[in-house]
Amino acid sequence: MIVDTPPTDLPGNLLDVTDGENLVDALAEHGWGDGLPLVAPTPERVEAMLASCLGSDPDEVVAVLPPRFGEATRRTLAINAVMAGCRPEHLPVLVAAVRALARPEVNLRGVNATTHCVAPLVVVHGEVARTAGYHGGLGALGPGNRANATTGRALRLVLLHVAGATPGDGDASTQGGPAKYGLCVAENADASPWPAYPSAVGVDAPSAVTVHCSEAPHNVHDMESDDPARILDKVASAMATTAQNNACISQGEYLVLLCPEHAATCAAAGWSRRDVSSYLFQKARLPAAELKQAFKLRAWAPWMDRLADDEAVPMTEHPDNVRIMVVGGPGKHSSVVPSWGMTRSVTVPLEEAGPQSC
Repeated sequence: MIVDTPPTDLPGNLLDVTDGENLVDALAEHGWGDGLPLVAPTPERVEAMLASCLGSDPDEVVAVLPPRFGEATRRTLAINAVMAGCRPEHLPVLVAAVRALARPEVNLRGVNATTHCVAPLVVVHGEVARTAGYHGGLGALGPGNRANATTGRALRLVLLHVAGATPGDGDASTQGGPAKYGLCVAENADASPWPAYPSAVGVDAPSAVTVHCSEAPHNVHDMESDDPARILDKVASAMATTAQNNACISQGEYLVLLCPEHAATCAAAGWSRRDVSSYLFQKARLPAAELKQAFKLRAWAPWMDRLADDEAVPMTEHPDNVRIMVVGGPGKHSSVVPSWGMTRSVTVPLEEAGPQSC
């Protein structure tokens, strides 16, 4: 069996694997894979995957990814997509996510080099979420959906194989985390009382992808409240903790994933997405004395030095850093997804290339 290989350190970029040989073991000898079973990326499967990018040069460099500064071409991305179990219609989303990761504001080199447990969360928006089978409803952040699971995993394989973010060498995370296997979800725009998220950040496109480099989601539940403030006070309590990086790096973002019922309660009371962000900015605060005691010095802005101990300090410097999306199905559970701090989320449209977007 002949398989394509992610890097380019073998003649012809092909590896001959004996029929019946354990593919995971064979690839692991070269340092490839994430430890889970893989689909053999045969040339035929890779070409079938690339058909979703018809009209695009498969060997054009889409992005250069640190810390190894490996070149991610569409062919390389297709190889990793096959290995992860993606279908061809998932490749354009992976291409867009990689383009987003390469944007300087994401700070991918820092994301990979930090001891923090940060991992990319991919959110899929618009038409491609429907046509390619991405799930944003009940249980969306969990298992059971092929598009979500394989696309998230494919992005991690790209980070391992192309970016060189292998534990110890290119990924310094102290404990790692399960989100590093893959984290991908769709926005539940159909259940949202507000316009789809990309429009809130100035992206007007039929399909788009957001990448937010973050911790794993933190659950927030409120089963009783019919008042937005009571719900959002609980969200704010999950944001305001000295255990998160934002306690010492307050330029960071929070992605708040409201369930449809919590979002509907806010909208029914006349609250816009902007109102929710502004309220959380005002409520998610800690006393200056608590932060000074926890971090000794926390002057992320000049005015910090002039605060009295009893003054409340916001967990981020601007309401725009609190990003609101609707994800999930029935049930009154939402999530706070803190960023690593020294990174910004990026939303990009899918590029048009022939009959598909890639």
